[in-house]
Amino acid sequence: MNFEKLNRPKVFRDPLYGYIKVNYKIISDLIDTLELQRLRRIRQLSGVSMVFQTAEHSRFTHSLGAYAMACLVIEEVSGVKENMNEYEQIIFLASALLHDIGHGPYSHAFEHVLNISHEEMSAQMIISPITEVNKVLSKCQDLALDIASVIRHQGKYPLIESLISSQLDVDRMDYLSRDAYFTGATYGNIDRNRLLRSMIVENNRVYFRASGVHSIESYLMSRYHMYWQVYYHPTARAYELLLQNIYKRIKDLVLSGKKIEANIDSLLNVLKNNYDIKSYVELDDAYVNGMVKQLTKSDDFVLRELSLALEKRKLYSFMNLNIETDVEKIDTIMTKYKNNEILFSYFYEETKLSQAAYLHANANQEYDINDIKIMLPTHDVLSLEEYSPIINSLISSSVKNIIYIFYFEVSNV
Repeated sequence: MNFEKLNRPKVFRDPLYGYIKVNYKIISDLIDTLELQRLRRIRQLSGVSMVFQTAEHSRFTHSLGAYAMACLVIEEVSGVKENMNEYEQIIFLASALLHDIGHGPYSHAFEHVLNISHEEMSAQMIISPITEVNKVLSKCQDLALDIASVIRHQGKYPLIESLISSQLDVDRMDYLSRDAYFTGATYGNIDRNRLLRSMIVENNRVYFRASGVHSIESYLMSRYHMYWQVYYHPTARAYELLLQNIYKRIKDLVLSGKKIEANIDSLLNVLKNNYDIKSYVELDDAYVNGMVKQLTKSDDFVLRELSLALEKRKLYSFMNLNIETDVEKIDTIMTKYKNNEILFSYFYEETKLSQAAYLHANANQEYDINDIKIMLPTHDVLSLEEYSPIINSLISSSVKNIIYIFYFEVSNV
């Protein structure tokens, strides 16, 4: 099947890529769908904007960025066009564009309480006949199912899966650069051009030239630092914890038969059925902000306290147990909150954060998409950890675990 191209490419201005070009009509139609446009109203970094005030970019801009990276891979990486026919290239481009459509508002807090996987929700939106995305994709037989299989990592298209979701993929290459740009953090600056130039596709899998290993090492360390300095910032976590416990309190009240004094039917529908797609697509950051505004006047003390705190940026206090030396203070806080059911359920949390610079390759797995393969000038192939002494040492030495306790000062309980 030949895919229709636009008479004139559609372009989007972007601070990272200059122009993002859309040549295929099917990609243009996907961008215009309700489900993708919804991502304009969901922040990419949720609570991180409470720390880095310029981090206001959306999941829509990231989705376009991942698509732009996929375009660059097709045009610039040696061997891609020889290993992907046009149909597979469309799967790759559309998967990059659609990989995040299943994210909920302030998504990580949302997923945690509702037990929803954004990847599975993305796949559901792609295959559901009620979505605009599916109506666009259904013009080509099996395309929706094939894209969903990539999102679900089902192994039908291992090359595309490794380019969409691995330790070095188009998703990560865009969000690291984009998040660094909008937060002002320098840790995420990566040499995308060098990474693409060193990438090779042969026999339906991805390799990197040995000459590009330094850029890969730099990329992995950039990602590691971005996690600890930006994504795992405790103040951002304290903000998201407010949202998480608002969701949790609503869920607990609904399950106990209590009425919520707010017009939140769509959220309640999703609470009853996680895959109520019609209701799910109505949820975005604006919906949650409006909900919180209503709940500041709730008769329920917990909802009112948390909602007011969210509006006023009155966040959870926190202590890093790895470095905190005041054992008496820790014991006093833990005792106070653990001895009160309401305080313990909604105003206290112990969180363990963990991150490593590089995930150890699975030697027993024939094709591990997280295994970055290095091709030597002799055409011999080694895993990155075998080739790079830096990465080999990071496998164990970069593993970092931090335990925080978060507690919210409540005067009335």
